[in-house]
Amino acid sequence: MTIVFNKDICHDLSKATEKEWLETNGIGGYASSTIIGANIRRYHGLLVAATRPPLGRTLLLSKLEEFLCINGEEFPLSTNIYPNAIYPEGHKNLSQFSLNPFPTFDYSINGINIKKIVFMIQGENTTVIVYQVNRSSERTIASTLFMKVRVMIAFRDYHWLTHENQAFKADYKNLTNGGVCLQPYEKQSSMFLFHNAQTMDKTSFWYKNMEYPKEIERGLEAHEDHFSPFALQFDLNKGINCYVVASTNEYGKLDVLELLNKESDRRKGIPRAA
Repeated sequence: MTIVFNKDICHDLSKATEKEWLETNGIGGYASSTIIGANIRRYHGLLVAATRPPLGRTLLLSKLEEFLCINGEEFPLSTNIYPNAIYPEGHKNLSQFSLNPFPTFDYSINGINIKKIVFMIQGENTTVIVYQVNRSSERTIASTLFMKVRVMIAFRDYHWLTHENQAFKADYKNLTNGGVCLQPYEKQSSMFLFHNAQTMDKTSFWYKNMEYPKEIERGLEAHEDHFSPFALQFDLNKGINCYVVASTNEYGKLDVLELLNKESDRRKGIPRAA
């Protein structure tokens, strides 16, 4: 069954943040957020790894902050909630969210259509985010297109919250296969981040005071800081799919399309097997 939410829901912040999605990996790990990508709980994140399956869940990758750049002008795809502020407001560019079978976000901006797909690999603490870009009008053909994706990490037990602290190691290790290894705390698992971006902005900083409305409702601490070690820049003029893969596994080689097709086929086979 396909679940679809269109503009009337996606553009209404109060309605959209009441609708959440969940991806699981079969060993206790998961990815989860709202249909507009705004995290409203401390339990939301793109990679919550089960480091001691099925227990020991650790929130590694909190989210990605994404901007589409058309001829130098930035348009947001992501949405964050702060005290008395929403920034950026990417939900206003979201034309549809669907679940078929993966969480899928369709954005439409000035003749540019971006389909973002999020899925986990069965049996692994691995989340794959794929961006498929299509120019729907002739006037966008000559446009200079880039997408900037800033990585936001937490590295904490999924019950806790992260705040800026001196023990957090901001550096990371570049791998020979083009990936990056992050391990802010020595006693925690590493996270490997793989991508096909053309350039990397190495400017790092903390995002302060992100707010989780559902934690306020529960009467709990509801504000968190996230560290951003770098931003990835994808050249969309090359006409290829973009991807970010976050995992506790170090891959030697990645074929994201193969992973997508394999996981899609696996899920199609579940009803048949039942």
